[in-house]
Amino acid sequence: MFDSIIQNPLTLAASVLILGLLVGSFLNVVAYRIPIMMRREIEEDYAALQAEQSGTEFEHDSKPAFNLAVPASACPHCQHKIKAWQNIPVVSWLLLKGKCANCAAPISKRYPIVEMTTGILSLVVVLMLGPTLQTVGMLVFTWFLIALTLIDLDEYLLPDKLTLPLIWIGLAFNSFAVFTSLENAVYGAIAGYLSLWSVYWLFKLLTGKEGMGFGDFKLLAAIGAFLGWEALPLVVLLSSAVGAIIGITLIAALGRDKNIPIPFGPYLAIAGWIAALWGDRIVQAYFQFAGIH
Repeated sequence: MFDSIIQNPLTLAASVLILGLLVGSFLNVVAYRIPIMMRREIEEDYAALQAEQSGTEFEHDSKPAFNLAVPASACPHCQHKIKAWQNIPVVSWLLLKGKCANCAAPISKRYPIVEMTTGILSLVVVLMLGPTLQTVGMLVFTWFLIALTLIDLDEYLLPDKLTLPLIWIGLAFNSFAVFTSLENAVYGAIAGYLSLWSVYWLFKLLTGKEGMGFGDFKLLAAIGAFLGWEALPLVVLLSSAVGAIIGITLIAALGRDKNIPIPFGPYLAIAGWIAALWGDRIVQAYFQFAGIH
């Protein structure tokens, strides 16, 4: 059965699209729960420190378990447990007309949008790369970038729980030279981190302000671990271009206050994804345009 899926392009595309929709549904959970999990961990660490300083015995948090698996998904308004048929990506949202089946409270359009986006981007990956190990790596890369983008937009945060595993996953794939050599991947991770780290400290020394977070360093390190150090200049240039386009659009079309900070992580994620699929073509097109042979 697996061989028949791989050998039939239409079946492969449909399978990856469905998989992408399902993963997109899970990414909605990841983007919502990981920040809450992190806040709980910080609160418990702080409570433990307070207990240690006061010489009292620390009592672990007695709240019910909360992670990516439990509790089961429920309506945030009425706490109605979401049934399996109510959790089908995109389809359930359409059938329910964007409302909770129990209390009729509105369900955010973000859920089906994330599911569709994940499905479409996953489909693009398989259409571009075919049934290869590179496709597997690129799908994982894509899904992590989507989760990180969502969390950064919500919380101005790129959690270590995602950025650090992404670095190791990139290095693991490139130990088989899936995207680049292992040597280039290691230097890519180092260069990705140090380049933004240097910019951060230079900006802080000149202005006394923090221009970006440490999560941005780790995200670019992860992109470097996947694509190698040679791709980093293109990723940085693309992220700046994407940031300028989106920023100007938000200000001009939507009236966004230009003083409200915009997280840099989504721009890096978009640039890294574009560079992974079309980086070589973009560089070749530039060389041809500039008359460089």
